[in-house]
Parts: sequence; C-alpha cells; structure tokens
Amino acid sequence: MSKESIWSTHYRALTIGIILVVTATAFEGLAVTTIAPGLSRELQGENLYGWIFSVYLLAQLIGTVITGQLVDKKGPAQPFITMIVLFALGIVVAAIAPNMPILLLGRMMQGFGAGALVNCVYTMITLRYPDSLRTQILAVFSSAYILPGLFGPYIAGVISEQLSWRYVFWLILPFIALSAILTTPAFRGLKPNAHAGNNNNRLFLPFFLALGTGIFLFGLGKMPTVYGIVLSVAGLVTLIIPLYRLMPKGTLVARVGLPAIIASRGLFVSAYYGTQTYLVLGLTTVLEMSADKAGLAVASAAISWSLAANVQAKWDAADLGVGRKKRVVTGLFIMLIGVAFSVPLTFVPNDLFGVTLAIFSQIIMGFGIGLAHPTSGAIAFSLAKPGEEGKVSAEISVADTFTPAIGIGLGGAIITVMTAIGFSLSLGITVSLLLQVLTVMIGLAAATKLAAQPIQQSEERTPS
Repeated sequence: MSKESIWSTHYRALTIGIILVVTATAFEGLAVTTIAPGLSRELQGENLYGWIFSVYLLAQLIGTVITGQLVDKKGPAQPFITMIVLFALGIVVAAIAPNMPILLLGRMMQGFGAGALVNCVYTMITLRYPDSLRTQILAVFSSAYILPGLFGPYIAGVISEQLSWRYVFWLILPFIALSAILTTPAFRGLKPNAHAGNNNNRLFLPFFLALGTGIFLFGLGKMPTVYGIVLSVAGLVTLIIPLYRLMPKGTLVARVGLPAIIASRGLFVSAYYGTQTYLVLGLTTVLEMSADKAGLAVASAAISWSLAANVQAKWDAADLGVGRKKRVVTGLFIMLIGVAFSVPLTFVPNDLFGVTLAIFSQIIMGFGIGLAHPTSGAIAFSLAKPGEEGKVSAEISVADTFTPAIGIGLGGAIITVMTAIGFSLSLGITVSLLLQVLTVMIGLAAATKLAAQPIQQSEERTPS
C-alpha cells in the first residue's frame, strides 16, 4: 500500500484547489443566506425572496446531472473549465444586478455552475486519488465547510452593512480564480473513457427533474389548499420518472451495492439539513433566541463533523477499508441519537437549557454524519465502473441536493398544515423534527445493505 498522503508533492496542488472550490461555493451559499433580506429590499423583490434559493437549487440539480454525463463523454477538463467560468459569470451578474430578475439569472448561473463544479470535484477524486487516499480527501472536503460555516455569515453581514451586499459577491471571485489555477493542471492526460456509453437520451431528464421538484416544492408552500395539493401531486408525478431513470436501478428499495449507498446517503443528508433547518426555526421563533445563538448550534455540528471525518480517515488507513460499512452504520446510529435529542427542543423551560440542548444534539449529530458521509462517498467511488465516474459523481451529488430539498419542503408543509388547522407552531416544528428521526432510521436500514469494500490497491493514479 502506498505511503503517500493527499499532501504529498503529487497531490498537494490538487488538494488545495479542491479545498478552494468547496470553500468558495460553501461561502457563497452561506453568504447569500445572510444578505438575501437586504438585497431583496434594495431590488424591490421581496415577493421573489424564496426564489433566490429555489432557482439556485433547481439549476444545481440540472448542472449536476448534465455535467456527469458530459464528463463521461468528453472527459472532465472541458466541463470543469466551462463551468468554473459560468459560476464566475453568475457571480458577476449577481453583483451588478439592477433588479431582481437579473439577480435571479445570476443565481441560476451560479447554481448550475456550483452543481457542475462539485460533480467535477467528485470525479477528480475518483480519477486522480487512489482508493487508499479517498477517505482522506473526502475528510478534507468536509472540513472545507467549517471556516465558511463559522465565519461566512458574519463576514458577509459586516461587508453588507459597511459597504454593500454587492461586495460579498465580488469577494468570491479571487477564490474561484485561484482554485482554477491549482486544479486545472490535474486534468492533463484525462481524456474521454472508451467505456463511456451514449447518454444523449438522458439529457432531458434533469430538466424534468428540476421542473417537477420546483412544482412540488411550490405546491407544498401552498398547503393545505386544494391548489397546493394539486400542484404537489403534479410535481411528484413529473419528477418521479426522471428521478428513477437518473438513479441506479434499485435505489428506491436500497438494493445491495451502489443503490444502497445512494439511498442511504440521500436520506441521512436530508435528515441532517432538515434537522438544522427546523431546529434553528424553533430556537429563533418559539424560544425567541437571537440568530447568533442559533448559529452557534449549527457551527458546533460543522466542527464535530470535521473531527469525525478526520477520525474515519485514520481508521480507514488502519484497517485498509474493511470497516467502512461498520463506520457508516455506526455513524448513522450516532446521528440518530443526536437528531432524537433535538425533538423536545421547543418545549424546554428556558433559553439557556434550549441552546445547551441544541448544541449537544448538533455535536452528536455532526459526529455521526462525519463518520458516515465521507465513508459512504469512498464506497460509492470504489464501485464506479470505468467510464461511469461522472455518472456516479452525479448520482452522489443529486442525493446530496435533491433529497434535502424534498425533506425540508415536507417539513415545512407539515408546519403549514398543522398551524392552519389550529395546532401550535411548536408542535408543528416537533413533528417536523420527528420526520427527520424517521428519515435517519430509514437511512440506517438502507446502510445495513452495504457490502464491505476493502481498499483497492490497484487503482492508484498520480496526477501529471
């Protein structure tokens, strides 16, 4: 087994480039959450506020899947360069936007580019790092979210208050440029794989998936009206076929192998973001805590996620990947405990107890997903067939993007319906958090179908 690490001479520039790509896209997402209220007021687009996020998500879905197909057909170099330029152009368009429709156009370009970039990063990890190093780079991948998570919203808020929200977008461009300089050389020698199939008949599927998802989420927001129910059903019908075609066969029943990985990952990622969404909502609305205290809980989850991700990388190196299935299952069991501790949050007697319980639950949940998330990625990459690296990367990215959107939307619909028929907001949030508990449980059941995948010694590749 190679003694190289992701910081060895062969991999150092690529590793730093990947960190910068992830950090830039993560900072952009968190920063927009902070500056969105102010920019929507300035551009007189409060009625389109929700679409600042929705248009990004839907474009990200399309970019993720289309790029996965292009990578397998044309190789990763051209899609990566094209999409990093598109993402940068989206930043510029948003920064100079004179009105809300132009800003949404910029957000659409950013979303498409971000989905494509993450897909290309996953493909680079599959092609350029040997299996023995993948858990290490995936751990660093997870850690790259920490600084944006801890300081991104605060920095964006200060810039927005002292200068303008437009400067927040400009700040991201240097990181994008530097990441392009560091990562592009790693594509040298990577050409289309002769084993790649022709997927032209699948190119329309991501558009229908995004369309159906958008209609479904819009309908959930109109619940419990008849209009909302009709839209939700129509959206669900529209998205189910492209989702079935784009995922590995057997994903919906968690068939042993790659389908079980994708199913489990989609579920536990959905539960992670769903729990954070409604935990913060409970802290700020029911317990009336300030945003900075609520953000403390989210930050604690990011820190424990990073810690666990690095721990699993060391364990993976020690047992040569034999314990990967065990680490995923153990991580999800720990995550389940953390999510369960968040359920009674809205019924705590005081703010101090509430924030303490929130931080405690998030630390446990973060540690659990920190074990499971990078390990599940390593297993999925080890199962990628020659010529399908981009396809598998796209399937992982869709699982990380699509299911949280649906899960959060369902949680919001539960709250809307329950408050509309007379129940309290706190009870609605509690039921939404219970939905996340159920989601982790189903993800844990799917994880038990994972096959043990020891490190593949023959796959080591060295960047040019």
